[in-house]
Amino acid sequence: MEQAEEMQERHRARFWEIDTARGIAIMMMVTYHMIYDLVYFGVADIAVTSGFWRAFALTCACTFVFLVGLSLHISRERAMQRGVEGRALVRKYLMRGLFILALGCGITVVTWYVIGGGYILFGILHLIGLSICLAPLFFSLQRKNLIAGVIVLALGLVMTGTGGPIWLAWLGIHPAGFYSVDYEPLIPWFGLVLLGLGTGAYLYPKGRPLRRITQPCPPVTDLLAAAGRHSLLIYIIHQPVLILLMMVAGIIPPDTFGIF
Repeated sequence: MEQAEEMQERHRARFWEIDTARGIAIMMMVTYHMIYDLVYFGVADIAVTSGFWRAFALTCACTFVFLVGLSLHISRERAMQRGVEGRALVRKYLMRGLFILALGCGITVVTWYVIGGGYILFGILHLIGLSICLAPLFFSLQRKNLIAGVIVLALGLVMTGTGGPIWLAWLGIHPAGFYSVDYEPLIPWFGLVLLGLGTGAYLYPKGRPLRRITQPCPPVTDLLAAAGRHSLLIYIIHQPVLILLMMVAGIIPPDTFGIF
């Protein structure tokens, strides 16, 4: 009963503007992956790794990761107000981060089995999961996380082209010729999480907005806000759904992966 009441309170306390922004990012991701799939299966000839679509994908990913940091700040402030501090606070985010990291590892296994070369070794779920685990180390910096974020992003630029063993790929260091269909290493991407944390400290001090948008979520954005509230679920299921729809529509053969 208490858990149900907490979930209801959390839903009422959500900020629709953040959910809408996250919903836009997740819909951009679905759109990009649909185009990518058409190219991957040889249905369309579109440059998805350069030009407009490359910028589209980067904008989507950057928005999503930045919002992770922003939401973490709000979540932490609210947890503190409920008396969740110290080890309990660290455990809260460690368990949440490990759960998402485990989902990312599951996707690693699935993509290794399904596509082989280019499988997702350290993608956006791995990044988000590990970032949530690390976030408690940076909570106390508050607005100074903006500086920390810039430093991590700059470190990423310095490390560009740095070669190393594959087991360091999570840090942004990998062998020459390494390729993955989804690769967001901790450096520099954690810098965007820190920028989100710092921005949250400015715009949502103590977990409350500087200027509350009292109007209800506009109907035109209601669907996007709903998608934003369920972004993790959408991320997990959208590729199987897209591929299944392509098979049903006859765009790709039903025995493409040898599982039908």
